[in-house]
Order: sequence, then structure tokens, then C-alpha cells
Amino acid sequence: MRRGAALMASGTAVSRVLGLLRGMVMVSAIGATGQAADAFAVANKLPNVLYMLLAGGVLNAILVPQVVRAYKRKAGQEYVDRLLTLGFVALAATTVVLTLLAPVLINLYSNFGNPAQDALATTFAYWCIPQLFFYGVYALLGQVLNARGSFGPYMWAPAVNNIVAIVGFGVFIAVFGGWEESGVVEAASWTPGQTALLAAAATLGVIAQAVVLIPALRRAGVHYRPRWGLRGSGLGAAGGIATWTLAGLAVGQLGYLVVSRVASTAPAAAIDDGVSATAVAGIAAYDVAFLIFMLPHSLVTVSLATALFTRLSGQAHDADVDGVRATLSSGLRVVGVFTIFATAAIVVLDLPLTRVVLARATVESADAVSAVVLTMIVGLPAFGAWSMFQRAYYAYEDARSMVPIQVAMAAVVVAGALLSRALLHPSSWVAGAGAAMSVSYLVGAVVAAWRLRRRLGGIDGPRVLQVLARSTLAALVSAGIGGLVLLLLGRGLSTGLMASIIECAVVGTVMGLVYVGALRLLRVRELDSLLLPVLRRLPGRRR
Repeated sequence: MRRGAALMASGTAVSRVLGLLRGMVMVSAIGATGQAADAFAVANKLPNVLYMLLAGGVLNAILVPQVVRAYKRKAGQEYVDRLLTLGFVALAATTVVLTLLAPVLINLYSNFGNPAQDALATTFAYWCIPQLFFYGVYALLGQVLNARGSFGPYMWAPAVNNIVAIVGFGVFIAVFGGWEESGVVEAASWTPGQTALLAAAATLGVIAQAVVLIPALRRAGVHYRPRWGLRGSGLGAAGGIATWTLAGLAVGQLGYLVVSRVASTAPAAAIDDGVSATAVAGIAAYDVAFLIFMLPHSLVTVSLATALFTRLSGQAHDADVDGVRATLSSGLRVVGVFTIFATAAIVVLDLPLTRVVLARATVESADAVSAVVLTMIVGLPAFGAWSMFQRAYYAYEDARSMVPIQVAMAAVVVAGALLSRALLHPSSWVAGAGAAMSVSYLVGAVVAAWRLRRRLGGIDGPRVLQVLARSTLAALVSAGIGGLVLLLLGRGLSTGLMASIIECAVVGTVMGLVYVGALRLLRVRELDSLLLPVLRRLPGRRR
């Protein structure tokens, strides 16, 4: 498990670093706030939202457990072939239909109130929604690879996506200039060439992400052949799981739908109050903040949860309740040790980190995004725990039990976003939605823990809570020292990009060392699960 998690973590780390670079280049091209940035954000997010709604959760819920069992049978590859064929055809048909519905989807997920911005977003959507098919292919092939014990390619493929997009956005800047020189902030100023180049760069990246998995399949011994017919394949039972998974995801997407509409309205509403739209967080700012929020989650939580999921599925299939409980406990403790520190570090370095990511953005844009990052990041530990609990439910192919939890989480997000719009200034609407998102993860984690505790006869709660409490104490000490160092550095540095980079590097290093030292003193052994892959690479530590 550690080897698989380390391999995935390295791929995810590279991919996420490249993802940050991609975001920086994109912001340099079109800005972090403003009409064009928000129009592209809505359009380019649609394939992700649609994929999660129509395929992503279904694949997580049914594919790995089904494939793990299939490869234990003689006719396992035939079953996998039928499943892949069905998936490819369904993805293709769905993508065509949804691409034709681009104008409807843009009106559904945004409320710009500006015809030029609506038209630009719709044009972007025609280019971007086809990404849905290739996201689905990537997920299908990647989950088959994971079930075969080949974890690396699935986690490394997004790096290719980011590289292609970075090159494409770089070409955009080389041809048309950055947002400051080209004047692309306003939607009405865009030309067909600018629209095609920017959107094509994003879509080509997703295509590359899927295609690079094909050679890895052959190396893993998977030789796909299109096969039709599902009778007797056992997929009927999986269909019931998929139905409940879709129900839960649909509920969750209702929450994002409300957030998207509130966020897309904020800049225009702020103008009515005499505030510049580029100084107000909109949907593009929400996406940048979410990118920063997801970075630590992807580095450890996704990698570890993916590596553990195959084990959980096998233990659940074998009715090994003790094994499921032990695996879940291990995942919760290791994820908690990391996410608690990541939360403390990003809270302290919120503004400098945001300024680094938005290297060419205005001071006002960076301030607007940093406020959203802050409200999101406080929910990171709960998000990590909720992700682990989801894997436990999926291992038992029990998507139905999660639906009430997801309804409660979506209700919190919707209520929070609407209350923010009713009570706060438009410049704080997106930050309020981020806070609601954090509360929803806490609600989800607490309720899921309570229900799984009853199902599994406990989740090793006292041990998990003890580790989390000690980690929180270590993080508070680390944050206090880190904040002091940041204050001292701020007296001698400017507020420019280089100063922010120095602050992130110095304070981040100090906080990391203090945290590790405090965990050692508090005897938090889960730290070894995070550091062992690194320690093994040091001279003299190889065995």
C-alpha cells in the first residue's frame, strides 16, 4: 500500500504543481477576475461538473469493486471488455447531446446578465464540453489499471494534460499578449481566433490525458476488445448502485449550481455599489481558490484513498469487517496528520500563496481570491475524512446510504450561498459560499462516521481522535511560530511576487520542521507513513 501510495503521490504532486503553473499561465492570459475569466471558468468547468454528475461517481462506486471481482474469474477480461464498451458508447452519446445543449447549460450555471458575456461563455462551452468524453475514457481506463495494481499511470496522466494546456496558454500569450496588453478582460473584445486557441488548448490537454493511458493498459496485461451484450454479466446489480450514486451526485450538484449562479452574479452586483468588477471574486476566483484548496488534498488524500480503495473493496467482498475497520482507521489517521498541517500552513500563508499563484493579477484580484481560499481551506481536514468515508461506502457498493448525507451537505451549501447573497456585500458572496462548503464537509464527515460506526461495530474512534488531537496541537504550535516568522519577514520585504515566494518558502519550511518535531515529541507514529517513502530515498536508508 505504501509503495502504491508513494508512486501515486509523486505523480499527483507533479500534476498538481503543473496544475498551479497552468493556473498561473491562464491568469496571465485572461486574468483572475472579470468578464472573460468568468465566462471561460463556467464553460471549462461544465465538462468536469457533467462528468462528476453522469459518470465519475458511478465509476468510483461500481467499477473498481466489479473489476476486482472480475479478474478473480476466468472470464474476467470479457466482463471488463463489455463494461468498457458500454461506457465508451454511453459517454459518446451523452457528450454529443450535452454539447448541443451548451446554451442551455450556460444559462443554467450562470447569471451574468450581460449578452456579450453569455455569448462568449456559450462559444467556449461548444469547445469545452467534448472534454466530457475524454474525462470518462481517462477514468474508465485508469480505474481498470488501478484494479490491476498499476496505480502510477492514472496519477501521472494529468501531468500531460497540464503540460499541453500550459503550452497552449503560452502560445495564446505569445500571439495575443497577456490580459494587460490584449485587453481581453471584457467579453465583447474577444475574436474567434482568441476563443478557439484558448478553449482548444484546454480540450487538447484532456484528450492527451486519456490517450497516454492506452500503452499502460497493454503493459498491465489488459487487451481490450469491443464486446456487446450484458446479459449474465452481473451488471444489473451494479446498475442499482449506479442509480443511487447518481442520485447523490445530482443532489451535490444542486449545491454547486446555486454557488455558480451566485458567484457569476457577484461582479455585476458589485458594480452597482460602485466597486470595480475586477476587484470582486466571481466564478473564476472560486475556481482558482478551489485549485489551491485541492492541492494538499490531491497530494496525499486522493493518492492514499485510491491505494486503499482496492484493499477496502477486497476486504468488503470477503466480509472482513475487522480488515475494513483497520484500513479505514489507518487512512483517517494518516490523512488527518497531513491535512491538519496543510490547513495551518495555508491559513498562515494565505495571501502570499495566492499572490504567487496569481503572479500577474492585480492586488485587488489577489485579495479577493485569498479571502475565498481562507474560507475553503478550514474545511480541508473534514473533506479528507469525508473522502475516506466515501471509499468505505463504495467498497460495500452501498451508494444508497450516502444519499441522505449528501442531501444534508447540499442543503448546507445552498443555504450558506443564499444567506451570503442576502446578508453580505457582493464582494464577500463567494467567500461566504466557501465557508458553507467547509461546514458541509464537517456535517458529512460527522454523520458518515456515526453511521459507519454502527455498521462496522466501531471505526477505531478513540485512536483516530487521539491522533487528530495531537496533530491539531502540533499544528497550532507550528502556526504560531510560522505567523511570527511571516510578521518578521514582512517588515523587511516588499509585497511583490519575489517577496511572496520567499515568504512561502521560508515560512513553509519553518512550519514543516516545527510540525514534524512536535509530532515526534507527541509520539504520532502516523507521521512515518507520510515520511517513509521520502526517507527510503535518502543515502544510507536503502535496504
